[in-house]
Amino acid sequence: MNLAKSESVPLSFKAPHLYIRRYETSDDQALFTAAIESIEHVYPFLPWCHPAYSIEETREWLATITPDWNKGNGYGFGIFDIETKDLLGGCGFNRIDEHAVANLGYWIRATALGRGVATEATSALAEFAFKYARIRRIEIIMSVENEASRRVAEKAGATYEGRLRNRLYLHGKTHDAHCFSLIPDSV
Repeated sequence: MNLAKSESVPLSFKAPHLYIRRYETSDDQALFTAAIESIEHVYPFLPWCHPAYSIEETREWLATITPDWNKGNGYGFGIFDIETKDLLGGCGFNRIDEHAVANLGYWIRATALGRGVATEATSALAEFAFKYARIRRIEIIMSVENEASRRVAEKAGATYEGRLRNRLYLHGKTHDAHCFSLIPDSV
């Protein structure tokens, strides 16, 4: 569902320590490298980052970014260090419905963990979504086993709304999930 015209949604924005911009096809090698180094901590909760992950999968996924953006179906961003320009991870919002509700997700490469990158990106992305994409509610859903993601949502100021039974299916196993939300007044 396209709530804002895609051309009115900026391609990039800044946070205090981060430069966040729409992925480009030229990010293929940087994204692939970041994903490969991060399989151990990303794969349990984000199956796309699997042990046999390939550069071809990276390129195929990057090719979906602009079409999804243009249709208003999803907005995928790379998270870059504002000084070094190194790719630190990714974030985005998708599953935008007719009620102006979107899902927000994030992942951080292994070498950037513990620096507050996910929290800073989540807060900045929420403000961006409310301002430019006319989103009225953001949901952050994670497996109850994903404590790191839960801490990010809490530190970003999201409100805990409860445990969703059998909400996720990961690696052949059903997981309960925590549901957090952000609304425009909360960021």
